[in-house]
Amino acid sequence: MVDTNDVLVVGAGVIGLSTAVRLAEAGLSVRVRADEPPTGSTSAVAGAIIAGPVTSEPVESAIRWNQLSVAEFTELAGRPDTGVRLARGRMVLSAGDGIPDWARALAGFAPCTSDERAGYPVGFWLDSPIVDMPRYLEYLAGRLAAAGGELEIRPVGALAELAGQAPVLVNCTGLGARRLVGDEQVKPVRGQHVIVRNPGLTEFFYEQGPGPMITNYLPHGERLVLGGTIHRGDASLAPDADQAEEILRRCAEVEPRLAGVEVVGVEVGLRPGRPRIRLEEERLDGLRVIHNYGHGGVGVGMSWGCASAVADLLVGAVA
Repeated sequence: MVDTNDVLVVGAGVIGLSTAVRLAEAGLSVRVRADEPPTGSTSAVAGAIIAGPVTSEPVESAIRWNQLSVAEFTELAGRPDTGVRLARGRMVLSAGDGIPDWARALAGFAPCTSDERAGYPVGFWLDSPIVDMPRYLEYLAGRLAAAGGELEIRPVGALAELAGQAPVLVNCTGLGARRLVGDEQVKPVRGQHVIVRNPGLTEFFYEQGPGPMITNYLPHGERLVLGGTIHRGDASLAPDADQAEEILRRCAEVEPRLAGVEVVGVEVGLRPGRPRIRLEEERLDGLRVIHNYGHGGVGVGMSWGCASAVADLLVGAVA
C-alpha cells in the first residue's frame, strides 16, 4: 500500500487530538484513527483542572510537559470557542500539616482561612485553567480539520494492520495500549462524576488526594461537574448509585447551595493508569512507532507538553 499520510495517530482522546493538531500545524499530513469519536473517549468525562502538583514519572519531564500545557491552556482561555476558561478556586489536601512548596508557586496563590478549608487540614486559593471537555474536544477536532488533518472512526484490531498507511504511527490509545501493544502495566483507574445544573457557582473546589473518594466541583457555565472517585483496577463503566449519592453529599457539605441540586446525569470513565508515562519510540513489526500514553488522571494537564515532545521527535524527520 502506498503511504497516504506522513503520520497516523491512533486514538482520538485529548492526547491523540492534541498530538495530531501539533503535528498537522507543523506542516505534516496527519490522519487520526480511533475506535470511538472524541466525545466517546475517556477524555470527554474528565473534569478537568490543569494546575496542581506534578508527581507523574518521569518527574523531570512531566514537570516540563505540564508547564508547557499550563501555558497553552492559559492562552486558550482567552478564546471563547475553546471550552477553556481561567477560574479561581480552592484546592485542599486531605493530609498534611502545612502548605507545600509546590502550591506556593501556583498562579494566584493565597492561603485559605480555616473556614475556607471546609474541614480539610490544608487549603489554598489559586487560579487555573479549567476545561469543559466535550466542548474542548470538539474545538480540537475542528482545529485539526482546519490544519488539514483527518479523523477516521474505525476500530483498530492491531497496530500491524496499519502498516503502509503512514511511515510513522503515534500510539495515543490510553487504556487500549494494554490490548494493542500488550502493555500490562496499563491498568484502569475508574472515575465517576455527577453532572448537575449549576446553581450559580463560578469558583471551583478541588480535593487533591489519593482517593478512593475525592470531593470537587468544577463549574462550566450551566453545567457543574461534581466528583469524584479514584478506584484503581476497576474497569466497570456502569454508574454506581451509592457513589453518586456520596459525591452529592460530600459536595453539599462544602457548598450548601448544592443541597438538593438538579442532577442531569452520571458519567464514568477509565483513566489509563501506568507507573510511568510512556513517551518513547520503538520499532514494532517493522513500523516506526512513537508511544504517547499512560497519563493516568493527568492527561489533560500533560497533553500539549507531550504533543510538543512528539513533534520534537518527528518534525523535520518526516517531511
